[in-house]
Amino acid sequence: MLFPLTSFPLTSFPLTSLTPSPDPNDIGNAGETMKTVTAACEKGQGIFCAILKTSFPGQRFPAWVQLVAGFTDTLIALTLILIGALIVRNIVHRLITRVTLRASTGVLPERLRNRALLVSDASAAILSERRRARAEAMGSVLRSVSSVLILGTAALMMLGKLNVALAPLLTSVGILGVAVGFGAQELVKDFIAGMFMLLEDQYGVGDVIDTGSAIGTVEAVTLRITRLRDADGKVWYVRNGTISRVGNESQGWSRALVDVPVPYDSDLGAVRDLLKGIATGLWEDPDFHQKLIIEEPEVFGLEQLSASTVIFRVTAKTAPVRHEEVTRELRLRVKRAFDERALAFAG
Repeated sequence: MLFPLTSFPLTSFPLTSLTPSPDPNDIGNAGETMKTVTAACEKGQGIFCAILKTSFPGQRFPAWVQLVAGFTDTLIALTLILIGALIVRNIVHRLITRVTLRASTGVLPERLRNRALLVSDASAAILSERRRARAEAMGSVLRSVSSVLILGTAALMMLGKLNVALAPLLTSVGILGVAVGFGAQELVKDFIAGMFMLLEDQYGVGDVIDTGSAIGTVEAVTLRITRLRDADGKVWYVRNGTISRVGNESQGWSRALVDVPVPYDSDLGAVRDLLKGIATGLWEDPDFHQKLIIEEPEVFGLEQLSASTVIFRVTAKTAPVRHEEVTRELRLRVKRAFDERALAFAG
């Protein structure tokens, strides 16, 4: 026959009869953590301990009940801290990923600027790839930094919950960090320079740059090094921390420049008109107009003057990295026009 639980009140069986109440000094053998957990439970701190104090007011619980309840509360607190840290980390990573994906697709002003500069489809694809690579690199760095900060803070909170002295630990970690930073200062310098280079978009894959120590086309960019290939096919690995200046020939537009030296006694008006006609013909050529050349070429006045030579200068604004092609075509047309009119160049 079953009896309802109310027929046997819990007060009929005092918990103190199960185990005699121990002297608080006996708990010290379990260690400082046990003392802290038991003392907290005696004050009603924690979920289970609060439930016990509320359900059985006035009862003095055995040490093992307090210890189990205290450790259960501590375990729950540690689990909640860890779960909370993982949730915050996941949210932060999602936000970083969303921002980097938005940055990798470009913004409207940039697309309009590319259209204004008449960037070709291939150049637009290169720019898009540069944005994507830069956004992925920065996203990876930001995700790593956020993970270290969030999980590190959670670890400190968990250690504090276990009554671990944090001051000596933080001091030791600080000393170790200073030692590692001092030994790897060049590496840290490279990484910091690489981060700022990516943030400022100083150059990217496909750009032709001059780093001072090497000139070439960028083949790979990381936070530590930049890999270049020069005109001879030689590959250069340049540490980002050693780059003090960068000359980029591939951003926005380039300029083709041709100097034409003629003898001092030449008909300067006729030479100027001839060069102007060559520039106009190149601008009207469908293979160059609005494809390689952005603006109509200009013929400057006398660029240099000496006792035996007069130098005219012809310039043209071109698409990025296409100035050499336009320069070669200008030189070819100038040479052909001078030969047809039996004009000589100055020596």
